Amino acid sequence: MRFLKVLFVLVLCGGLLFGGFLVYAHHAPIETAAPPAADTFDAATIARGAELAAMGNCNSCHTVEGGPALAGGRALETPFGTIHGSNITPDADTGIGRWSKAAFSRAMREGVDRDGNHLYPAFPYDHFTKLSDEDVDALYAYVMTRTPVRAPTPENDLVFPLGFRPLLAGWKLLFFRPGRFAPDNVARDETNHGAYLVEALAHCGACHTPRNTLGAEERSAHFAGGTSDGWIAPALDHKNPAPVPWTQESLARYLRSGFDRHHGAASGPMIEVARNLSRVPEQDVAAMARYVASVMGEPAPERAEKGRALVATLESGRTPVQTTGSSAPGGSAVPDPIYAGACGGCHDAERGAIDALPLSLATAARLESPQNLLHAVLEGVHPRNPKAAALMPSFDGALTDEQIARLADYVRTEIAGEPAWRDVAGTLAKIRKGAASGSGESTK
Repeated sequence: MRFLKVLFVLVLCGGLLFGGFLVYAHHAPIETAAPPAADTFDAATIARGAELAAMGNCNSCHTVEGGPALAGGRALETPFGTIHGSNITPDADTGIGRWSKAAFSRAMREGVDRDGNHLYPAFPYDHFTKLSDEDVDALYAYVMTRTPVRAPTPENDLVFPLGFRPLLAGWKLLFFRPGRFAPDNVARDETNHGAYLVEALAHCGACHTPRNTLGAEERSAHFAGGTSDGWIAPALDHKNPAPVPWTQESLARYLRSGFDRHHGAASGPMIEVARNLSRVPEQDVAAMARYVASVMGEPAPERAEKGRALVATLESGRTPVQTTGSSAPGGSAVPDPIYAGACGGCHDAERGAIDALPLSLATAARLESPQNLLHAVLEGVHPRNPKAAALMPSFDGALTDEQIARLADYVRTEIAGEPAWRDVAGTLAKIRKGAASGSGESTK
């Protein structure tokens, strides 16, 4: 009898707690509104909204490949299952055509949709919450003046019980900190403007910051490197592994054109970022570059000198000699035949008129995982502007997996001069299965 009483009390307490949580998680729907006429918004606001949407990469998640712009449907793979980008065109039935400005603002700032449903943090409202009222209004003006597209958003496919959206209220309680951007009173105006664009709008930390087991950014490791679509997003702090340290000028050039001669062409998810940033005011990109450069800080004198020496060697037409982690100190005297046949003709210092990045400058060869280098070999590199950088073809099918793994090992140890990666073949197999992770760490 006593056991039943204890059980009853426990069930009652659990029910009260669960009921209280549901009350806490509840958000009332916002009434529907008639789709606003395009002439409701002035042209300057719409134009600025277009620039902001480009900097925010809205099309990256809300447009399926080959589909209508912003009509949703793109599958976003996460450790918790698949989430689909929603239709944010002003279609009244399947898009956000009946969303008022208040409903749009709540989604951006609080991660709650018009119906009162919590949004998954794949939509980076933890960054968008920092946007100014003026910029939220401009984004609203832009999306509400796009062509309406009837396109129902596919259902998400998440592990149980994450399809129960009220649980996201608990995630927010733990990790979400709503609030506007707070400028640094000591920093220059341009740096603060860049910080606002990078932290709030472009949400660079969503990819370039590691995440914990619950999918939240680790605040103590801001810009320490993360992942995106199976690619490694390198650290943007003092640990950035680029052989030649980034400068404000090289960052601005890379972000706007998708290429810098000492860092190569944008690949993977960065291709679309660079494409979008090519359409925004140059001063905005310059401000973003200034801020990121300030986060990276000045390189250590030894690193800066190594970078200058590497560039000087390459510009003299000589091949750099690296101290490698392989069994051939100082680099292999005889190039690997796979490298010589597939890569050397374009990437070696004696490459002539072909403007391909010398692989001694490749950040991908210096990361803790071979993922990016393997992706580049499998998929090729397709610069946004073919006139600025050479196109690299895909070698998927031209080389066997064994040859690709051997090639990656050679570039890592003999050209970059870094310790060998572990299990390159295993990482390659995971990439082919669409499940690459940081499994190919170096032996450091």
